[in-house]
Amino acid sequence: MLTEHECKIAPSTYYAARKRAAEPSARQVRDTALKGLIREVHEANFRVYGARKIRRELHRQGHEVARCTVERLMRELGITGAVRGKKIITTVPGGSVERAPDLVDRKFVAPAPNRCRAADFT
Repeated sequence: MLTEHECKIAPSTYYAARKRAAEPSARQVRDTALKGLIREVHEANFRVYGARKIRRELHRQGHEVARCTVERLMRELGITGAVRGKKIITTVPGGSVERAPDLVDRKFVAPAPNRCRAADFT
């Protein structure tokens, strides 16, 4: 395809790409092995361990792995650790307060620069 448009491509580039597509990379092989280990550790600890504790447990078992790798693989597996505490609500809407008038009618696109200005003084 590219050679029709006079783009020079070395034959070794084609064969290298074909070889990469045929066999999985070293990272993919390691990831599949680690995914099984991560799932085992997560299940063995009542599905409450997060990435840090799973990484620590894998280190105890003799598997050297970075925390960011464990986080990435946990995201791929759809695994999350338990989160303690309640969700913090920072604002509570008040029903008795009157809202400010909408002077721009929700049209936030000005026809030209310096034609429509809006500010919030809350």
